[in-house]
Formats: sequence, structure tokens, C-alpha cells
Amino acid sequence: MTYPATAANKLPTFSTIDVDQIKARIEGLIERNKRDIDTLLTNSDTFSWDDLPGAIEAMDEELASAWSPVSHLNHVRNSDELRDAYNACLPLLSAYSTWSGQHQSLYQAYQSIADSHDYAALDAGARTALDHALRDFKLAGVALPEDRKQRYGELKARLSELGAKFGENVLDATNAWSRQATEEELAGLPDSALAVARQAAEQKGLDGYLITLEFPSYFPVLTFCDNAELRREVYEANATRASELGPHAGQFDNATTMVEILDLRRELAEILDFDSYAALSLATKMADDPDQVVAFLRELAAKSRPQAQAEFNELEAYAREEHGVATLNAWDVGYYSEKLKQARYEVSQEDIRPYLPVNRVLPGLFEVAKRLWGVTIREVADFDSYHPDVQLYEIMRDDEVIARFYLDLYARAHKRGGAWMDGFSPRRMAGDSIQLPVAFLVCNFTPPVGDAPALLTHNELTTLFHEFGHGVHHMLTQQTVAAVSGVHGVPWDAVELPSQFLENWCWEPGALAFISGHHETGEPLPQALLDKMLAAKNFQSAMMMVRQLEFALFDFLLHMTWKGGDSTDVQKILDAVRSEVAVMPIPGFNRFQNSFSHIFAGGYAAGYYSYKWAEVLSADAFSRFEEEGIFNADTGLSFLQEVLEVGGSKEPMAAFIAFRGREPSIEPLLRHSGIAA
Repeated sequence: MTYPATAANKLPTFSTIDVDQIKARIEGLIERNKRDIDTLLTNSDTFSWDDLPGAIEAMDEELASAWSPVSHLNHVRNSDELRDAYNACLPLLSAYSTWSGQHQSLYQAYQSIADSHDYAALDAGARTALDHALRDFKLAGVALPEDRKQRYGELKARLSELGAKFGENVLDATNAWSRQATEEELAGLPDSALAVARQAAEQKGLDGYLITLEFPSYFPVLTFCDNAELRREVYEANATRASELGPHAGQFDNATTMVEILDLRRELAEILDFDSYAALSLATKMADDPDQVVAFLRELAAKSRPQAQAEFNELEAYAREEHGVATLNAWDVGYYSEKLKQARYEVSQEDIRPYLPVNRVLPGLFEVAKRLWGVTIREVADFDSYHPDVQLYEIMRDDEVIARFYLDLYARAHKRGGAWMDGFSPRRMAGDSIQLPVAFLVCNFTPPVGDAPALLTHNELTTLFHEFGHGVHHMLTQQTVAAVSGVHGVPWDAVELPSQFLENWCWEPGALAFISGHHETGEPLPQALLDKMLAAKNFQSAMMMVRQLEFALFDFLLHMTWKGGDSTDVQKILDAVRSEVAVMPIPGFNRFQNSFSHIFAGGYAAGYYSYKWAEVLSADAFSRFEEEGIFNADTGLSFLQEVLEVGGSKEPMAAFIAFRGREPSIEPLLRHSGIAA
């Protein structure tokens, strides 16, 4: 039984994807895999790594190679036809996952390998992969009675469908709203934002300017637009997406979808004998139990909220005394925060934008990677693409290609919002050769206007470094077993460590010297502007901290305490969390939860706390570079060897201690955030 040898330079062929054949292709591979797994199990009574887990890895890799480009296109070039094909495959993939996870003979075969003398001879990656597989069999209900196994499968299939539906509603609601505006209405917007709005209107054949709910479009309105009524209109359209309120009230409403997801997650946890979905979520994470997570978040809140309240009080006083604003509304916070920031520091994101052209930033990012980890990165000109914006790069070490990644930077219609990294293929043994890791890095930055390069804000710069951090975690691994290669097998609350870690270089003068350069003159970021930017780094940092803690506590308590109800019960939990940690005003029409795709359509259910959990790790990891030099080659090599290369083959706390020499401390995060402990 053999499978096609996967070439070391395997890349997705987007142009050959026939939407009409997607379901048949996926269905055929799944049925092939099931037949071959059963054949493997019946042909032998004794099993080794190579002839069972290794063979199944090869089968599943072929399936993943067929599915990954489809899933990626559904997120970055969505269409009705592709969406239908994608959704038709979700129950097939869910059923296959349940079938294999509950396969009693397969579980027993894996257990026999773990119990054999050969287990000790396996390398660390294979042993960890085997341990994780045995854990996952139990979490898939392999020991359940048949009626509960069947219900488990039904729950997993329905949850897969509901997650996709939630995300589609958010995307459709985002695409449905736009507003033409005049230059007078947009008074206060910087030229860069006006140019984007003008270009958006031209692309639609419209006069004037067009505002949409894509982040590079609506965010400048909330931050700079002098027209308070327009700010409110844009804020309300964004804050009521996919809900029963707002300009498209009820049309894409996620309320019942959200509640059904919560009900089914709770039932899934109960079937597996967990007290809550939060407890089930932690079965594969670093954190020990739900109480530890809640205590962690509340400790951060207790240390941050007093300063956050003081920051907000200061903003209210500034708006009242300097601008005559009696009541600071949610759609006013960003606007007056920007004015206060400029008054205090005389710096704004727009001042920095001309010094961060993409054609200077990318070589600068790649230079950081070279200095830290000894790799070089070069662009590939000719490849099978799916959009003119997309670029392809190779990562090289000692003149040898070791990984590739696609870069899709700009916001556009029919592309999911946010930023993310996803893997097309992991590093693994494929026959006698190494299959190279390939990643997708996706952002939604302000697009270029005309012939000028795209100019990034500093926030966009940190987002780029963040996603590239995920990318190098995936691509610089030295593991050869797919299940623990790169980000695979890394607990969710540790997977943000490399991404948040790499953001630190966006604030370092020694790095900004070659990351930045004026798009017209090449002049580096002026020292005076850099000094102002660094001085403003922690402006309202405590307010931002408690905002993230609000999201994390809401997510975790929702999944920890949910016993059933309707969307008003979801709102009550969110309101209770806000009363505990929030300092900013939230209007009654705000329906943030209806578009909280991270937890309802992504992988962060009862896991959004991971951002702060991993930020403690990343801040402390970076503190070693602060002590030894931000481009210290030995320190960079240590991070490469102890964190990036081990992938999921080692427990993250052990990997952190191997790099840092001790367990993590919360102090560097508070210090980096300018929050007094």
C-alpha cells in the first residue's frame, strides 16, 4: 500500500481547483483512507510506528493537501459556489475525524505500540505524537457506549456546520454595509485614508468616497473623522454586525447560531464527562484547570484596572475641558484618544505611515529573521496564484530552500477580516526525503493607492511581525512527524508565544533603523519621531489590557458556566464581565458577541485567554534578549533550538525553561505594558 510521494517543493495549484469536483475529490480520499486503515489493521497483529501511524500520516497528508487550498480560498476569495462546496465537505471531514477517533481497533493498535519495547526507541517527536494520539482517542469518545459515540459524531458534525455558518454571517454582514460620503463629511481624515476611500468608490463606479466595514476603511473614521454623527453611524454598523439590530437588523443574525453552538459544546463536554466545555478545552492546553485560568485573568485585571480607570478618567477630562464634550460615547473614545495622544506626544500613526512602506518593511522583517536565526528569504516570481496581491517567498539556510510561504497582505471584498497564519503542509518525512513546510500568511492592511507602495501604520507593522512569528514557528521546525511539526501539537495557550515575541522588534530602535525608510526619500525614521513614538508606546496600555481581558473572561466564563438559555443570557454574562473589568462606555445596541469569530468560528473557544497567557511567556522570553542584546546570535540560536525547532514535541513549559532558565514571570509583561504591578 503506497501513496504518491510528496515532492519537497510541493505547492498548491489554485488554478486547477474545479469547484464542481471538490466534494467528490474529498469524499473519494476519505473513503480510500478508511478502506486502507481497515486493511492495515486486518493484515497484521503487531504494529510499528512506520507501518501504522506513519502510513496514516501519509494518507491524511494527501487529504490535507487537497482540502487546505479549498479552505484557504474560501477565506480569501469567497464566492457562493465555493462556499457551497466548502460547506458540503465539512460534515464529511467531521465524520471522518469521528470515525478514526472512535475506531476501537485503531486505538488498540496505537496502544500496543505505546506498550511495546519499540516505544522507547522512537524519537521524541514520534513518542509525543503517539501520546497525543492516545489522549485524542479518549477525547473523541473511543471508550463511549455506541449510542453516545453516535451522538458525539452528530455533535461534532453540527458544530462544524454552525462554526462555518457563524463566520459566513459575519462576512456577509461586513460586505453588506457601505456608505458613500463627501469630502466634507470625512473632514479630519488623513490623506491616506481619503485616498483609500476614493479608490474604493472608483472601483465600484461611484462618485466621491466609499466607507466599508473592512478595518482599513472604518477604523480611520472612528479615529480621525470630525463628524460625530458619521462616527456613530459607522460604529453602530460595525458593532451590530450579524445581529438583530443595526442597518441590516436580523438579516444575518447569529443569535440562534451562537446559542446552539454553546448548547452543543456543553453537551459534548458532558458526554465526555467534563464539567464544562471550558474544562474540556483545557484537556489539551498548558493551563491545569478552569479555576487557574480565571484566577490568572482576574489577577491581571486587578493589577491593570485601576490604571485603566485613571486613563479613562483622564480622557474624559481632556474631552470635557479641551473640546467641551459632556458625555464621552463609545464612538468618541478613539477620536479623542487620538487627539489627546497628539497633544501629549505630538505623534500619530499617520506621522509614522510614510516611513513604513511595504517595500522597505518586508526586507527589514527578513533582515530581523536573518540576524536572529541565520536564514535568508527571497521572493519567487513565477507561481500559481489566486490573486494579483499575493506573493510567494522561500526561506533558505546555507543556500538550501527549507520552507516557503504565501503573503496576502491587503483588505478586499470577499476576504475574511483579521490576520492569520495557516499551514498548507508541515515538515515531515515523505518517503526518503523531507517534505518542506509551506505556510499562508494573511493580513488585511490598507491597500496601496495608485502606483505608490502600501504604507503601513505601526499597528499594521506589529500585526505583520506577529503573523510572521507564527510562520517561523511553522517553518523553522526540525520535526519530521507531522503531528508535532511546527505549530502542530503545541498547546493552544502556548502557540502565541513566537508570534507575540517577534512583535517586540517593532519597538527596537536598532531594528527600526532598517525596517523603516521614507517611501519617497528613503530617509530613516527621524530620531525625534522615534522618540515620540517610543514615549507614546504605552499610551492607554492599561485600557487596552482590560479590553483584552474582557474578551478573554467573557469567552472563558461563557463556556465554563453555560447551562442553556438564549442570546439574552449570553448578553448577561458579557455585561457581568464588563461591570467587573471594563472602563469604557458600551452602548446597549452593541452586539460584539454576534461577530466574535475567534470563539464561535475559529479555534479559540474557551481559549481566548491564550493571548494573555502566551504574552506572559513572550514578554519574559524577550527580556533575555533585553539582557543579552536584541540581535545576540547565541540568544537567537537558543530560541530557535529550544522553542521554534522543537514544535509540539516537547511540553511548552519545559521548552520555556530550557530557553529562559526558569519558569515565567508576569513582571516583564506588566513592565513592557507600562503597568505598575
